[in-house]
Order: sequence, then C-alpha cells, then structure tokens
Amino acid sequence: MDTVQQIIDQTKKWINDVVVGCNFCPFAANVMKEQRVYYQVETGVTLTTCLEAVTVETNRLDNDATIDTSFLIFPNTFQQFDDYLDLVSLAERSLKQNGHEGIYQLASFHPLYQFAGSAGNDAADYTNRSVYPMLHFLREASIDKALEHYKNPENIPERNINFAREKGITYMKILRDACLAGG
Repeated sequence: MDTVQQIIDQTKKWINDVVVGCNFCPFAANVMKEQRVYYQVETGVTLTTCLEAVTVETNRLDNDATIDTSFLIFPNTFQQFDDYLDLVSLAERSLKQNGHEGIYQLASFHPLYQFAGSAGNDAADYTNRSVYPMLHFLREASIDKALEHYKNPENIPERNINFAREKGITYMKILRDACLAGG
C-alpha cells in the first residue's frame, strides 16, 4: 500500500503531467506554480467518514485564504464509479446545506470516470480519469477571476475532448498510468 506522501506525489504528478501537460485546465499551471494547492488523503472507508472529510476540507478553505484549491483523495474506497458518483452527489448536497453553494465548486475525478453517454472506451473520459478517486474543491471567486482573462472558456471542454480523442485511448491511459509508477 502506498503511503500518504506517495499518494500525494502521484496526484501531483497526474496534475502536472495530465491536467497541466495536456492543458485540460488552463488555470492549473499557475496555481500549481504558486503552490496554492492543498492535498488531503482520506484513508477512511465509511461514507460517514468521507463526508466528514468534505466538511473538514471546506472548513480548511474557509480558514486559510492562501489555499486556492484543494484535492480530497480517497485511495481506499469508491473504487466503483457508481459508488463514487453517490459520494459526489452527497458532497454537493453537503456544500449546499452548509452554506457553501456559490463559494466552492466541486470537480470530480476518478480512475474509471465515464461521461454520461460514454461507452467507457472513449479517450475523452481521460480528461477526468485520475490516479485515485478524488474531489477537487475550487473557490468560485478564483474561477470568476481566472475567467475574466480567458477568451471563450465555454470551449474548454470541447477542446479537451478533441485533444484526448486525437491522442487516443492508449496514449491517454499510458500517460495517466505513468503517474503511478514509482509510487
């Protein structure tokens, strides 16, 4: 089993090599360079423990303005994508119930991520296929600020899909899987 630091290092490598390297998020490089990203590994396996970790993460963001974005990583649970989607739904409900709607936004990443309508063998799914199940917390104010200086942000998803499909599923899988090497 990987240590917490190995899991964080693998996640950082995935962000650098895949998310930044493929320019899936044109805003990620700057945040990474400025080290305004927080990583939390949740080793608990119960849904209750994992949802409590969501609350802890929003509290961390509430209390530390130097953190621009946070990754809550679940290496020991939510291996099935449908179970993970249940977590995402409950985490979003938690944000709303705790008054964080409009303050934080969740992005979802999973090793088996599959967009609605995808057969599961589409290279485009790799735009959200990570090394571990994880929730990505983003400050909406930071998103708004970044979008002020970016032309046509609505084209980002389509551009990402086209990039991944042009590279092909084998390339995207090898690129992602290489982030686990040496972990």
